[in-house]
Amino acid sequence: MMTFLKTILIVLLVYFGLKFLIRLATPYLMRYISKKAGQQFEQFFGNQPNATAEREPEGNITIDKNPSQNSKSSKKVGEYVEYEEVE
Repeated sequence: MMTFLKTILIVLLVYFGLKFLIRLATPYLMRYISKKAGQQFEQFFGNQPNATAEREPEGNITIDKNPSQNSKSSKKVGEYVEYEEVE
């Protein structure tokens, strides 16, 4: 009976000890994860050229028109089939 109580006591001590250590380590772990994510973000978006350098000088106006789409299709797509629901 005494070994059973010792086992339960050890399990509880390990449980509460790990719980306490995880609470202490969580802020450091989160800080590390956010720092790594920030580094990856900078690496991904840092290599792209500056978007303001690609702008045209102020005062220039460019108008791009889409080609007109006057050609309408007169093809028959298919025929209509009537149906009834069967209960």
